[in-house]
Amino acid sequence: MHLPKLERTLRRFRPSETEVLIILSIVVGSATAVGAIAFIALIEHFNELFFGLTDQMLAEAVGDQPLKFWLPIIPILGGLLVGPIVYKFASEAKGHGVPEVMNAVARLGGIIRPRVAAAKTLASAICIGSGGSAGREGPIVQIGSAIGSTIGQAFRMSGNRIKILVGCGAAAGISSVFNAPIAGVIFSMEIILGDYAITTFAPVILSSVVASVVTRSVLGNYPAFDVPSYSLVSAAEIPLYILMGVLLGVLGVVFTKVLDFFEDAFERLKFPNMLKPALGGLLLGILAIFYPQVLADGYETIRLTLYGQISAGLLVILVVAKLAATSFTLGSGNSGGIFAPSLFMGAVAGGAFGSLVHTLLPSYTATPGAYALVGMAGMVAAATHAPITALLIIFEMTSDYRIILPLMVTVVFSALVARRLFGHSIYTAKLAKRGIEIRGGRDINVLKSHTVREVMDEEFSTIPASMQLPEILQKVEESDDTYFVVIGRTGQLKGVFTLQDLRSILSHPELNELVVAQDLAPSYTTVIHPDVDLDEANRIFGYKGLTMIPVVSRIDDGKVIGVLRRDKLIDHYNKRLLDTLQQ
Repeated sequence: MHLPKLERTLRRFRPSETEVLIILSIVVGSATAVGAIAFIALIEHFNELFFGLTDQMLAEAVGDQPLKFWLPIIPILGGLLVGPIVYKFASEAKGHGVPEVMNAVARLGGIIRPRVAAAKTLASAICIGSGGSAGREGPIVQIGSAIGSTIGQAFRMSGNRIKILVGCGAAAGISSVFNAPIAGVIFSMEIILGDYAITTFAPVILSSVVASVVTRSVLGNYPAFDVPSYSLVSAAEIPLYILMGVLLGVLGVVFTKVLDFFEDAFERLKFPNMLKPALGGLLLGILAIFYPQVLADGYETIRLTLYGQISAGLLVILVVAKLAATSFTLGSGNSGGIFAPSLFMGAVAGGAFGSLVHTLLPSYTATPGAYALVGMAGMVAAATHAPITALLIIFEMTSDYRIILPLMVTVVFSALVARRLFGHSIYTAKLAKRGIEIRGGRDINVLKSHTVREVMDEEFSTIPASMQLPEILQKVEESDDTYFVVIGRTGQLKGVFTLQDLRSILSHPELNELVVAQDLAPSYTTVIHPDVDLDEANRIFGYKGLTMIPVVSRIDDGKVIGVLRRDKLIDHYNKRLLDTLQQ
């Protein structure tokens, strides 16, 4: 008898899909933070295993021979362990990982195999722990993204919701590893999702904040780098920082292309795949005999550079050495990230540049450490094409906002130069070789191969320009549209008005007999032609924040022949994407 009342009560407390997404974003943030803590502990464990226990065993075996002569054995051992994991268990764990996450978001509906998290954790911890020249951010982004995807799949969320949870995991990963919650959010939005909508923004922020709280409670709340007090000494330094940004833009492109070259070279090499990471470890080890600073993430070398404790000559050498070391490591199939190597190269390149300008202009320039700090952001911006992420992550990693002006101009010019010289970032270059070009979280090759004509609606609501307000209101009530195309007598576009435009007139009843449709439509309306490709159409939607665009003829003097709706464009993209994946 009371069953209907009970059902109504239960329905009232049943969370909406948005509320479920918010709850799951908190779960993803917490789980990723735990994963990051475990990952960092695992790196330390393997570092102790390889450079502690293994070091002791090798010393006993070779006697009093200096470490440098048998140092290559350690990264070789690491490569031998990583090889079977990435080539047999989960190929997605190979390399720096972020491109695979971008591909999953753009083309696979956010689906990432659960095993990827386990494989990436183990492979990257072994690689970095054995001295591999790689960073922690790529692995933890992939680990967090896999956690988000797995949770979304477990709760049978839609593809768009799973993508958001993948972005939550990526943001939580950056937040956890670098103690940088703001940079984590921007990294996820700028690189992984390409979407700044509030429905996406809110869960990603929550996930990043929760991850930061959890990791800070366990690992402590302190910046990744403790830097001296640096600031802009004089306005004359700004052109110097611009010049450094230009040089770092060139270096970022060189890094991208050299890494790409070594990935291709190892791919073509007629050598057992599972042994390729060991071969990369051998090359790295030989280089480390002469320059051991290139091993692992190199944070200690970065710290010394920030304090100006490394000579300019050695800094120049370390730029090239670290570039080669990272290419050997990741090009051979080892597992790790490119963020830490980018920070390293930016620091030593910036430090070398700072040494030069401070020697020439000691009264007008800061010490080399300031240029090293700014160089870190410039190199990250150049390599990733993500200047906002680069700017914020340096702020949060150093807790130092006093050098903001040099940071801003350097990341802008480094990113601009890098984009001008090479259209792909270090993340998208790997995908481009497979025919996948991702922008804004979508594969633009799929969009470029189709035109507006294929997607536009030829049936749509039109309002004659001379129609008066009472008739307009009646037509609006009969329609399901929220955008209305105003046309002239011969079908030419006169403008578009929305329900919001109509509401502003309804508050003035004295205008009822005076207003016609032409008065409701703005003087300028964004239009599109039927032969434009869908990539360009999608960019117009993004720039203008529109949901519908009138399609006008190029031949018939602006006659309206249809409307393009954003939701239909996205549906078309998803269907065509499915077709390409099934081929």
